Amino acid sequence: MFIQLWPTEKLNLKDVDEYKYLKQSNCYSITGVDDAEQFHVVKEALNVVHVSKEDQESVFAMLAAVLWLGNVSFTMIDNENHVEAVEDESLISVAKLIGCDIADLSLALSTRKMRVGYDNIVQKLTLSQAIETRDALAKSIYACLFEWLVEQINKSLAVGKRLTGRSISILDIYGFESFDRNSFEQFCINYANERLQQHFNRHLFKLEQEEYIQDGIDWTKVDFDDNQDCLHLFEKKPLGLLSLLNEESTFPNGTDYTFANKLKQHLNSNPCFRGERERAFTVSHFAGEVTYDTTGFLEKNRDLLHLDSIQLLSSSSCHLPQAFASNMLNQSEKPVVGPLHKAGGADSQKLSVATKFKGQLFQLMQRLESTTPHFIRCIKPNNFQSPGSYEQGLVLQQLRCCGVLEVVRISRSGFPTRMSHQKFARRYGFLLVENAASQDPLSVSVAILHQFNILPEMYQVGYTKLFFRTGQIGVLEDTRNNTLHGILCVQSCFRGYRARRHFKELQRGITTLQSFVRGEKTRKEYAVLLQRHRAAVIIQKQIKGRNAKRTFKNISDASIVIQSAIRGCLVRRCSGDIGFKSGVSEVNESDEVLVKSSFLAELQRRVLKAEAALREKEEENDILHQRLLQYENRWSEYELKMKSMEEVWQKQMRSLQSSLSIAKKSLAVDESERSSDASVNTSDDREYSWDAGSNLKVPESNGLRPMSAGLSVISRLAEEFEQRSQVFGDDAKFLVEVKSGQVDASLNPDRELRRLKQMFETWKKDYAGRLRETKVVLNKLGNEEGALDKVKKKFWGSRRNSTRYV
Repeated sequence: MFIQLWPTEKLNLKDVDEYKYLKQSNCYSITGVDDAEQFHVVKEALNVVHVSKEDQESVFAMLAAVLWLGNVSFTMIDNENHVEAVEDESLISVAKLIGCDIADLSLALSTRKMRVGYDNIVQKLTLSQAIETRDALAKSIYACLFEWLVEQINKSLAVGKRLTGRSISILDIYGFESFDRNSFEQFCINYANERLQQHFNRHLFKLEQEEYIQDGIDWTKVDFDDNQDCLHLFEKKPLGLLSLLNEESTFPNGTDYTFANKLKQHLNSNPCFRGERERAFTVSHFAGEVTYDTTGFLEKNRDLLHLDSIQLLSSSSCHLPQAFASNMLNQSEKPVVGPLHKAGGADSQKLSVATKFKGQLFQLMQRLESTTPHFIRCIKPNNFQSPGSYEQGLVLQQLRCCGVLEVVRISRSGFPTRMSHQKFARRYGFLLVENAASQDPLSVSVAILHQFNILPEMYQVGYTKLFFRTGQIGVLEDTRNNTLHGILCVQSCFRGYRARRHFKELQRGITTLQSFVRGEKTRKEYAVLLQRHRAAVIIQKQIKGRNAKRTFKNISDASIVIQSAIRGCLVRRCSGDIGFKSGVSEVNESDEVLVKSSFLAELQRRVLKAEAALREKEEENDILHQRLLQYENRWSEYELKMKSMEEVWQKQMRSLQSSLSIAKKSLAVDESERSSDASVNTSDDREYSWDAGSNLKVPESNGLRPMSAGLSVISRLAEEFEQRSQVFGDDAKFLVEVKSGQVDASLNPDRELRRLKQMFETWKKDYAGRLRETKVVLNKLGNEEGALDKVKKKFWGSRRNSTRYV
């Protein structure tokens, strides 16, 4: 099964007939059962209960480890029958699957540690002891794995219980067992069935009849067999079966034969016990007599899983063996008062198997007592597990053993359905034809019974409850359900009609209200839009007129400047053609024309740049004026801030004015110096201009005209400064008036102030850059005039010297 559906590399599995634990029955398959399909169903079930893939692999690894443990063999190492584990494939596979060291596993299976005083002694095991240790480890792993799976399933199913506080638990009991040879396992199983049978009897017989008697109804008590004497035989202290078994298990020299003799010695007087020959005894159970053979009772009752094996599991690298070891340590150890069982080798006494079983059984009974039980009895039709075969004697024996016949007798003569007077009147009182609201619950209940003609022998009226025989309450339930269904139909129709009428009224009211609200809203929006449209038209008219005037003035000024520059250039060009005739003059004239052309291109570039900047400033000015008209209030709290900003602007204006005045003074000084130099050069030129009888004249105004053009640029910069100062001053004054409330405007003065400041800073940077650029150009022109003067002086000096030489 595992070989086909799980990787053999992980589990190292072989055929089923190669494992000792599986081949003892010689039954490897069951007719009609597909092992592969069943294994697939198991895996799907594990997925349903949310067991992860890793945990599933660990579960199958533990099962494979149990199979391989059964194949572990031992070899003799001395004459005293001491053994050690053979390190073969079985031992290696177990160590690999559990996740422990091979040497530690071999040591745990072949030796046992004991503590004597303050010393630890390692005792070698014989072959029988080693086999018992190996099988105990396999059984403990399998048992812990079963408990772990049950815990995982309960965790998955506990989600609904945490939400609702309710749950349904299913208990599959063993059932009484009686074979030809009954050992310790049947002893524990039948003891558990005795306790569960008492719970069944108490719930169905004792409590049922006690309730009838307490409520005062006419009832004939039904006798049934009680198993309390048999339970005393098992649980009585110190002379009960379990107490004597635990006592004999603690003695190192105790044997199964001495245990059987002790039972016969102390329990022969009990009616439920009978001693047999040699090691056997008989117990009279509820289901019948069962004979037990005490062979192996003491060894099976002792916990053969020693502390060495638990420590081996705790040292494993896998999480499941570690969890198993932790649970076993928590469950098996307790403080000890009295004789200590040294065979286990632990520092504290281990609970015997019977004691553990009894404790778990009592926990189960406490759980059952706190719930509402429902019982399902399964009857086996034959002992051959064959369909269609019915053995009457076997079935009758099971019905008697399980107490089913007594249950049927009580059900036939009893009253399985019961209900308190208050609950019955509250549940069925509305079915009365006459109004009985003022009557007590008992009178209402009796009136209901009479109205529906329920026979007196079919019910009993108790002190607090009404008791009915089987099937009587069904008539009342059917009438109640039909009446409630009719009431619900009438109520649904009436509620639907009322809801529809209310909905239509609400719909009409909402529609009328919406029409009024939407009309009023639309009229207000139209009035606001109309007012804004008129204001926008007025503002656009004013702004467009102002922008057109400003654009016309700027274009006119720029045209005059360009015309003056072009006319000056043409005049200078004409004057140059008249004054010079020689080859030298032609060369100088071409150079002068090139210089003047470059100067003209520079002026044109600056004019274009000024026009672009002008358009940009006009657009910004349009945006500014549009935003100034959109805001109205919120200005009074910023008065101090506006004043401080105005002072800062005034300081910056004064600094710019001082810078401009300094620039003008420096330019005036440079102009005066150049004029004086030009006059001196002119006198020298006149002295020597006609010495050689030449008609050549040097142009006198070549250096003055570029300077006049530079002065015109500076005058335009000064004019722009005055205009911008006036514009920003007017805008700031307007914002101050809006802030103080003298002028009404729908704008935010604070935000417009920040925008105005940003525009002022931008213009200031641009203006300062143009001022520096003008200054650089003027300095360049001054340098060029100085170089020209030097050329002229050199030319006239050479001419004078040549004339003198002649």
